[in-house]
Amino acid sequence: MAILKDKEKVLGEVFDDERIKTFLNFHPPQNVNPDFHLLEKAYRGMNIENFDTFVSFFLEKGYNINAKNAAGNSFTTIINQHRHGKPYFIIMKKYGGN
Repeated sequence: MAILKDKEKVLGEVFDDERIKTFLNFHPPQNVNPDFHLLEKAYRGMNIENFDTFVSFFLEKGYNINAKNAAGNSFTTIINQHRHGKPYFIIMKKYGGN
């Protein structure tokens, strides 16, 4: 029996500002820094242009761009290690991520 995906991945989806702001409403799992969680969700769910807009909204709301995970690593440090993370890393640095 084959397992079927319940939906197909949408490539090139364009988010308007209201859709991007919905990523500010995700609640973290227990023991996960809420600000770190929001950055991670946006990174995994957005293209680079949308992520740039998200980070500006994120900062407008007063969230911490240098939030750390349980291991003490900033989100900027983590994405700098990802093979395709460089453009996101540049955005994080642009907004003061370290």
